Amino acid sequence: AALHAMFVRQGLQSREADMSNAAHCPQLQPWLGRAKAKTQGILQLVRTPLVSPLPCSSLHSDHTKHKPRDGFERGIERSMAVVSSSLGVLGPLVGKLTGLLANECARLKGVRREIRSLRSELTCMHGAVQKYTTLQDPDVQVKAWISLLRELAYDIEDVIDKFIHQLGNEGHQHQGGFKEFFRKTARRLKTMGSRRGIASQIEDLKIRLKEVKELKSSYKLDDIPFEHSTVDPRLSALFVEEAHLVGIDGPRDDLANWMLEDKNGSIKDCKVLSIVGFGGLGKTTLAREVYRKIRGHFDCQAFVSVSQKPNVKKIMKDLISQMPCKKEFIEGIDTWDENKCIENLKELLQDKRYLIIIDDIWSISAWDAIKYAFPENDFSSRIIATTRNVDVARSCSHGGNGRMYEMEALNDLHSKRLFFKRIFGSEDCCPDMLKQVSNKILKKCGGLPLAIISIASLLANRPVVKDEWERVRRSIGSALDKNRSLDGMNNILSLSYNDLSPNLKTCLLYLCIYPEDYVIERNVLVRRWIAEGFISEERGQGKQEVAENHFYELINKSMVQPVEIGYDGKARACQVHDMMLELIISKSVEDNFISLAGHGQTDLAKRDGLIRRLSVQHIDQELASILANEDLSHVRSLTVIASTCIKHLPRLVRFEALRVLDFQDCKSLHEYDMNGIDKLFQLKYLSFRGTRMSKLPSKIVRLYDLETLDLRNTHIKELPARIILLGKLQHLLTETDSYYIVREGGTKIPNGIGNMRNLEVISGFNIIKSSLCAVEELGNLTSLKELHLQLDGGGSQEYKRHEDILLSSLCKLCTCKLQSLWIHTPDSTPIHFLDSWSPLPHNLQIFIMGGDYYLPKLPKWIVPALASLTYLDINLIEAIEEDLRILGEMPALLCLSLAFSTVQKERLALQGVGFPCLKEFCLIRATHCTSAIYLTFEEGAMPKLEKLALPLFASVAEEYGFYLGLGHLPFLRDAKVTLCSYADTSFEIKSAAAAAIRKEANSHPNHPRLSIRDRTAGWQYYNSDEEEN
Repeated sequence: AALHAMFVRQGLQSREADMSNAAHCPQLQPWLGRAKAKTQGILQLVRTPLVSPLPCSSLHSDHTKHKPRDGFERGIERSMAVVSSSLGVLGPLVGKLTGLLANECARLKGVRREIRSLRSELTCMHGAVQKYTTLQDPDVQVKAWISLLRELAYDIEDVIDKFIHQLGNEGHQHQGGFKEFFRKTARRLKTMGSRRGIASQIEDLKIRLKEVKELKSSYKLDDIPFEHSTVDPRLSALFVEEAHLVGIDGPRDDLANWMLEDKNGSIKDCKVLSIVGFGGLGKTTLAREVYRKIRGHFDCQAFVSVSQKPNVKKIMKDLISQMPCKKEFIEGIDTWDENKCIENLKELLQDKRYLIIIDDIWSISAWDAIKYAFPENDFSSRIIATTRNVDVARSCSHGGNGRMYEMEALNDLHSKRLFFKRIFGSEDCCPDMLKQVSNKILKKCGGLPLAIISIASLLANRPVVKDEWERVRRSIGSALDKNRSLDGMNNILSLSYNDLSPNLKTCLLYLCIYPEDYVIERNVLVRRWIAEGFISEERGQGKQEVAENHFYELINKSMVQPVEIGYDGKARACQVHDMMLELIISKSVEDNFISLAGHGQTDLAKRDGLIRRLSVQHIDQELASILANEDLSHVRSLTVIASTCIKHLPRLVRFEALRVLDFQDCKSLHEYDMNGIDKLFQLKYLSFRGTRMSKLPSKIVRLYDLETLDLRNTHIKELPARIILLGKLQHLLTETDSYYIVREGGTKIPNGIGNMRNLEVISGFNIIKSSLCAVEELGNLTSLKELHLQLDGGGSQEYKRHEDILLSSLCKLCTCKLQSLWIHTPDSTPIHFLDSWSPLPHNLQIFIMGGDYYLPKLPKWIVPALASLTYLDINLIEAIEEDLRILGEMPALLCLSLAFSTVQKERLALQGVGFPCLKEFCLIRATHCTSAIYLTFEEGAMPKLEKLALPLFASVAEEYGFYLGLGHLPFLRDAKVTLCSYADTSFEIKSAAAAAIRKEANSHPNHPRLSIRDRTAGWQYYNSDEEEN
């Protein structure tokens, strides 16, 4: 019906009028007769409905002749809701239908009604699925119904996306005259067969939707009870015998001492200790042990568990019941409301020194609801709170009298003690034949006490046979759901998972595409989430910001472990604990969210439905033969991880629904047939990173929806000329290694890059290799946020014009969105032209100089008015006190790396109020520097500094007793000192310098980690980490 309306209302009928007007032109008379006959035949064909009705065929309205495709798709994307894997694709599907109702295609007769009807059905089912997924242990019929609905929703969305693609192709064509009309008509006739096929699919989907709706009634799913009483999985931690614990003495004694200490005898405020960490690390056990050790110092003690859904009135009553009080005080307690309970508990504690454990707090709101029951009564009372959420822990311990303690996993020694003690009764009784497999099991446990105890309990009831233990090791993931010995661990991990919002569950499950111990980069993960459609704009926040917030939230909730914490306190990457990975693999297989293949993962056979996302961790001929018999046309993402036999992978043309294609580190990618890549019309993320590829497939320029193209660590020196047609591309990453180091060469900037107005991140381009026109066009990229460039002209006048045009482009970008600028000069190419950069780049947050060139002076634009600059890495010929004064006034500077080749004077003292926010300071003495340097810190200098790296010239420092002033850095936790000296400096002087620095660090109240190295001798004097180990 909609196809008929599309052709007749907006197409052929209007063209009949064109032919009538053209009849007055005698030159067209012979051709016009044939055209009229052809038109009548077309009209007769399209006036016959293909199917009736077509609820989704509204997508084929020819409105795209009047609206560009981009605007149409953006309207749909804005309305797409974030979806949980357990909800299938109902969220985004309902969102797409909502977007269609707002577009012109819905104005056609009958179309709006059909879309609204379909949306209503799916919205109701969406609500039902959300309701059912709150069940802790869903009924098998509920799981079956959700599975049917999920697969149906996937299929409906696939059909909608095909419609959008066909409309978009037509919408890209410009309006033309009379002949253009017939060219368009011919194109439509060529695709009529595929349109009929899609229409047939829609009719089948409508029938399936009706069947799914009827099954819900047949199963009587609405009659299923939703309340479950479960045993608290933390109970065992409360009554464990002290003799059975390992690795807890140190933390217990440290925290107990802190709880009892009173630095200022005149102030006896209440202290709050928050213990935070991953589920199963032993937070409750540690809190209980501290409680046992110090409870004799308090008038009254109590322990209460909050749980995910706190009942404040019950919590208050539990606390009151554990307090010494007269019988009359609690009369009528059952009739007290919440406020009465809080008031009475506060009254009861007002004149007592109390010790209270509040276990398992899940939210800041829960803490806020109960904290006012604990009075500030000047009796040195103490509260211990445990939580899995870092934000909650900070809220509990907020203030000068609080402390947040982050739980750490058991080390290898303590893990083995706990493991063997549970199985054999002694840590020395493990047979030699089981030691290797034991190490593998403990590696998977990752120092998680609960996991070690649970698996040890399982093995204690099995034969002491190597094959049996190997079988348990291989099946740990599946055993989580099936073996009662692992119920406790499964419940603890599932508590954290079930507490996540649907969108966070989706983002977490997505991590199982990566193998064990894989370091998952934040930027890569965020871009993939967006490409998959998991992320929507929220309350004025863009998708990038929303996705990064999800990443940090998973860290704060202890679902993943942070890796590479940066100067701003944010993690650059994360890892998934092996036991959590087993859980999310199990959940993912159950929801048919991701299918895993290779390296022992054989979940292809376990899924219920078509493959939707595929992670290939290894491929050989056997796996290739399995994939050859699978329907791969519905796969939305394909990740191939470091496969050496990629030639066996099925051809790309079979993966027609891909949004994400990631070949990172596939060194043998050149063996794979890339033909058909242009057919991946929905592809948004494409990575060839680390593949040794030297030339891009030519047809990549037809991937018009591509948003990220990652070519880092490849041998690609030049991009196809038509790459500029990828107007939606946001991230174009070429030869950047790690975060800031560009390899030799760089990539040529394509001419016409100024047309790629959506570009936000560019890395690895070589200015000198590029044309002057391309360099100039950089200034047109008004959306650019990160620009990483290479400049290697060696200062030759031949390239002076390139430098001038680059400066002009940078000046244009100053007033736009540029936040990060990195310029690498591998051959000491001068970049003093940057001194003329203007106006002030007010949005700039990061500026990095790479290479061996040293600026003659601090650039004029580096002034305190640059209020957004947080990271500065700069090389200066001379380090002078005036430059340090200016840098010290930068209001937002968090990290400063300053390299110099000479110094104004040997001794520099940082004094007064400066560097108010600086957390990391690195002072680097150039290899060719002949000047001595001795830097000291006076009171008030760098008050927030946490990490310090600096050189110390031993012979100069000797005159001042090798004093650095580390005690004036109250937040210092990491110091690295490089001893420099003249050739004739004695070993005794250098040893005395090292001893003095070590003494100064040891007397610091933070006991910072300390590393001292001798630059001339090339060896290390001291490392506090090695001493601890």
